[in-house]
Amino acid sequence: MKILFATPEFAPLIKTGGLADVAGSLPGALAGLGVDVRVLLPAYPAVLRALGIDEEYPVSLGPAIPIAAAGAMPSARLLTAHTAQGVELLLVHCPALYERPGNPYLGPDGKDWPDNDLRYGLFSRIAALLGTDRSPLSWRPDVVHCHDWQAALAPVHLVYAAGRRAGSVLTIHNLAYQGIFPSSAVANIALPPESFAVDGAEYYNQLSFLKGGLACADAITTVSPTYAREICGPALGFGLQGLLSARANVLTGILNGVDTQYWDPRTDPLIIQHFDEHSLDGKRANKRALQESFGLTVSEEIPLLGVVSRLVEQKGIDLIAELAPKIAAMPAQLVIQGLGDKAIETRLQALAKQLPRSVGVRIAFDEALAHQIEAGADAFLMPSRFEPCGMNQMYSQRYGTLPIVCRTGGLADSVTDCTPETLAAGTASGFSFALPTVPALLDAIVRALLVYRDRATWTQLQKNAMARDVSWSASAAQYVQVYRRVIERVGAAL
Repeated sequence: MKILFATPEFAPLIKTGGLADVAGSLPGALAGLGVDVRVLLPAYPAVLRALGIDEEYPVSLGPAIPIAAAGAMPSARLLTAHTAQGVELLLVHCPALYERPGNPYLGPDGKDWPDNDLRYGLFSRIAALLGTDRSPLSWRPDVVHCHDWQAALAPVHLVYAAGRRAGSVLTIHNLAYQGIFPSSAVANIALPPESFAVDGAEYYNQLSFLKGGLACADAITTVSPTYAREICGPALGFGLQGLLSARANVLTGILNGVDTQYWDPRTDPLIIQHFDEHSLDGKRANKRALQESFGLTVSEEIPLLGVVSRLVEQKGIDLIAELAPKIAAMPAQLVIQGLGDKAIETRLQALAKQLPRSVGVRIAFDEALAHQIEAGADAFLMPSRFEPCGMNQMYSQRYGTLPIVCRTGGLADSVTDCTPETLAAGTASGFSFALPTVPALLDAIVRALLVYRDRATWTQLQKNAMARDVSWSASAAQYVQVYRRVIERVGAAL
């Protein structure tokens, strides 16, 4: 079985969120099941630097494959490379579109690059090309697996392609981001004009990358079973609930896994001291180091709550900011790391100045610090208003850091609330609440801190959490089943 992953992010080479973690770890899990996976990725400067590729593109990369210009999109070339783990990468090299500083999607002003339609129109077009008998590669995939709106036009191109084609799977990592552009983009990105229709990529007389992909993909997946149900309703359907409900027969929710080698407190090189469920003293050492690094009062008795997140309302960061003074007064401590909405960043920085011994804030994306927070915090806050899957609640459980989450999407599927019944059954692994409100979050924090005072129960909860299987093993097998159904529907390999 040959699968082409088309993804705009791939950890650790380029990352803005959980999509990169999935794209970076799922191929390895699939390879372990005998699947031949290759990853298509834009050749952002950060990717080229991470791979050690300089401007001369050494011969070891193999010959560059030219890709002709189309519409308003410039010509490009396809480069090949390998990760340290042996995953084969196909890099779309087009400096005119991808040689940009910083975030893949945003300019220095924090706004979307104005030519994102061209940038990801080209990317989708090449992903589809590699899934047809016109591909310049001898390797031909059975399925093109597209991730989020940036690759979502590949299924559209495939449906309208002449000759034999691969099947297509589209994974929704966050339905809120849909890739909507003026109708003029259809010609600019060389999309078949007939695809710009109500049953295709047209969305209120605009072009929607994601809607086109959802209408045309042979199978649709999303990153948790609960989120798959939620997006078929008006509350979280973001205008696409009707289409998703109509295609429910090809929609599957598969809970994300995590890279359990990269996120492993027994071997993690980014934390102060290693530990496991049998030796939690190492976790206490990480807590002391975390308190010291943020200038907080160093105390084992004061519970420490961690946050690693995009600092936006979707993640409920405004709820945390509202509660920060009450958290400090309990007493408890709060450490927050992330980037996001400037107003939220400013508010958090003001709280850190107001409560310097109780609240620490780092406005940055720092992978090492993210690991240190997971290792050192006692509990982890995720009061998301919606969360397709979420990854940090699973990292947290690996590190014995009990998640406190709103019961939505993948948070509902991956955290078992601490109740007398789940404690007795040995399944409790965190604390959850139903509504993303300040009173509900406060109640969950108070419940957690009451348990924290009972050291024996808290330790048992940590051991429960650390024993959970959050690996890709079961989820990767579910993806293989999706691929098989698509191949049966579309036909044999090219």
